[in-house]
Amino acid sequence: MRRAIAVLLVTAAALGSAAAAQGDGTVRKFDPVKMTIVLDDGKTYRLPQEMDVSDLEEGKEVIFNYESAGEVNQITDMVIQ
Repeated sequence: MRRAIAVLLVTAAALGSAAAAQGDGTVRKFDPVKMTIVLDDGKTYRLPQEMDVSDLEEGKEVIFNYESAGEVNQITDMVIQ
């Protein structure tokens, strides 16, 4: 029982360390191989592999939700305008 509680606490701590946020900007660079975008503010974001990026290109404006865990900004949802 103690082991199960310890596992739950570690899992909760790991999930809690990712901070959810929203962002927007203009795509300055898009790398379809690495599935990353760099916005006009210089920040880099990683896209999910399963995301449809057929309309994504440099110069497009995007609005997105992302989770920040350490140095990785992982986009979870995005609208391309």
